[in-house]
Amino acid sequence: MKWFFSQTILFLMSSCSPLTADRQANITSMLEQQADRVMALGEWEERWQQNKIGFHQPEVHKMLKKNIDKVLNGRTGVRFFFPLCGKAVDMKWLADMGHAVVGVEISEKAIRQFFEENNMTYSEEPVPAIPGAKVYKNSEKNISLYQCNLYNFSNSIEGQFGAIWDRASLVAVNPGDREKYAALIISLMANDCRYLLDTLLYNHDLYQGHGRIWTEEQLVNYIQS
Repeated sequence: MKWFFSQTILFLMSSCSPLTADRQANITSMLEQQADRVMALGEWEERWQQNKIGFHQPEVHKMLKKNIDKVLNGRTGVRFFFPLCGKAVDMKWLADMGHAVVGVEISEKAIRQFFEENNMTYSEEPVPAIPGAKVYKNSEKNISLYQCNLYNFSNSIEGQFGAIWDRASLVAVNPGDREKYAALIISLMANDCRYLLDTLLYNHDLYQGHGRIWTEEQLVNYIQS
């Protein structure tokens, strides 16, 4: 099991400025504030309905392109998992390369838009193991997107995966759900799985946050879990 991190430097000075007492206090304050901020599933669905999806990227993520050879490690036909997949165009890019894609997303609108915007036909089926859930499939490209609560998904549904692309899922997770999220991700990883995690390193004094803040210590603990 190997982990790879693609890191975008948002504010370069944050990588070289010392962690002063004031800066540590600022980070601590922000962590305390976000601990009480819980995003309900309905809020994410509402964002999609209102088209408040600034987190969506219309192009394949540059860090996925940059690191794809490391993720594949010479393998073909890799099964990729996309947690909180939205309508990421990365999924079609990988499917076009011959890989299988499985995603989980709470918004039905996001899933339908993914297939429609990529001119792909799809089927819609209930998921007996997850009451109320649906799976949308394009058999030609081997893409299956589950519309359900991420934590209701498990390896009993789709088995384990050879690769996981975590573009903005980890930072969207409520702080109180982090252990549950880590346990789910680990349970979905096959022995040869490679996990690509995109992170942002930024100066907390200049920018008040991108998603949920993770300190370096928290991130290391997550990886080692």
